[in-house]
Amino acid sequence: MSPYRMHLEPLAQSVLDGQGIGAVWQLHLDAAYAHRTGYPTAANAILDLAEAIEQEVMRRDIAPGSLGNWR
Repeated sequence: MSPYRMHLEPLAQSVLDGQGIGAVWQLHLDAAYAHRTGYPTAANAILDLAEAIEQEVMRRDIAPGSLGNWR
């Protein structure tokens, strides 16, 4: 595991605990805005955080239900 990733995990846990799974969507919106306004490196860092939160959600097994039962 890279040192960069090691620093993201505690941050992802903290964001998930404090803001919930909805933070992932907000981070994607923030990354899009950063990219559109000329900050692609910041956008990539924001997306890395969103990905780390998504991985934490899966690790905790708290992901919303699958669409398998959707009608």
